[in-house]
Amino acid sequence: AEDYMKKTPGVNINVQGGGSAVGIQSALNGVAQIGMADLVRLPPEAKELKRFVAAQDGICIIVHPSNQIENLTSEQIRAIYSGRINNWKEIGGIDKSITVVSREAGSGTRSSFEDLVFEGLKLRGDAIIGDSNGTVREAVINDPQAIGYISHGVVNEKVKPLKINGVSPTCENIIAGKYKLVRPIYLLTNQDPETSVKLILD
Repeated sequence: AEDYMKKTPGVNINVQGGGSAVGIQSALNGVAQIGMADLVRLPPEAKELKRFVAAQDGICIIVHPSNQIENLTSEQIRAIYSGRINNWKEIGGIDKSITVVSREAGSGTRSSFEDLVFEGLKLRGDAIIGDSNGTVREAVINDPQAIGYISHGVVNEKVKPLKINGVSPTCENIIAGKYKLVRPIYLLTNQDPETSVKLILD
């Protein structure tokens, strides 16, 4: 939005967060001209919306850089997030309890993570809930025993993204389809976009 407004004087784009559920509802009820959602499966009400895939986004499982774990299997992630694994020593780490960090209900990242990983399991009751990618990242930065999941786009040097089933979450692996924790990022409009909105989408 910032880049577009610099190149196109007179156009004002206001970007707000709130999660995929908010993005879909805002597009449906006309509060926003473009709603954003990052979901593996869009809900039934989104069928009324025009959809444009803007990107494919990897969901990275992150730990503190001091954590010696480098790789987890899908089954280990399921076990950690459902409460069957509670200590890092159970998967080759140190003898410390795992702090599990998740996103809030209504988050596209959480819905996609559950669709891709959970296979019908439920999130453990003692998970810390973060209301954004940034909040989850900060929780992991501040707790050497924490594990979380965030969008590939907000991984930085203060956290360590893990390999999943031996595959690193690099841009190359995401694009090639080798890294499997990936969801589309949709831009949604309530009707055929008008001129200014179409130019932004293009």
